[in-house]
Amino acid sequence: MKLVVQVKLLPTPEQTVALEATLHAVNTAADLVSAVAFDQRCFRNYDLREHTYDRIKAECGPAAQAAQHVIKKVADAYRALHANLRAGNLGAPGTKRRARAESRPITFRPDAAQPYDDRCLS
Repeated sequence: MKLVVQVKLLPTPEQTVALEATLHAVNTAADLVSAVAFDQRCFRNYDLREHTYDRIKAECGPAAQAAQHVIKKVADAYRALHANLRAGNLGAPGTKRRARAESRPITFRPDAAQPYDDRCLS
């Protein structure tokens, strides 16, 4: 059974700065993983881990669990994109909207959501 709980964080000013820096770092790492996935046409979670884990740990420096969540987030984003393409939600083949979606890697906003669990809250 999976239990999801929504909590409100009340961080100190120093903790707020640290959380924002972490969020920006993991989303920078997500952009890096997305670029690798797009270039190598490798979208499965496990395959992406083989190609990108060491690189994002070295370049962006997130903790191990956060790095795993970043890779999973990118894999899920590409899974959603490909499902939308198959369903025709981005237009028929050859349309401008579909071509734009297929022609570049997915990007993530610097303040995009990042999952946290009990292993990455220390």
